[in-house]
Amino acid sequence: MKFFDQVEKYISYALLGLMAVIVISATLEVGYTIVTEIFAPPGFFIGVQDMFELFGLFLMVLIGLELMSSIRMYVKDQTIHAELMLLVAITAITRKIVIIDAKAIDPLILFAIGFVVISLTVGFYLMRKANSSR
Repeated sequence: MKFFDQVEKYISYALLGLMAVIVISATLEVGYTIVTEIFAPPGFFIGVQDMFELFGLFLMVLIGLELMSSIRMYVKDQTIHAELMLLVAITAITRKIVIIDAKAIDPLILFAIGFVVISLTVGFYLMRKANSSR
């Protein structure tokens, strides 16, 4: 059993390192995109579509940071924090909402996304409430 604990620990550290590389890369991409969009003709103007893409990239970096935090907490406590995982899911669905083209998507899918948002936020609220009463 000790062997598997060590393997799990090393895999967690490897995932944390790989996630750090991805988050750093995504952050550099956000910075590069902002700089190129600002200095592209007509200059100091970012179009609405480009802004939505930038917001999507920002949220992607935040998702990566939250996942890194989740892995760090797992390595430290050897437990998965469901509250943090719900936050990651809420951020991910928020990113999807920001980058989605509402005119080109089926209204039923929009309804389903709305239901997922409500379910996740209610779950997060209930978990927070249960944790605060302890």
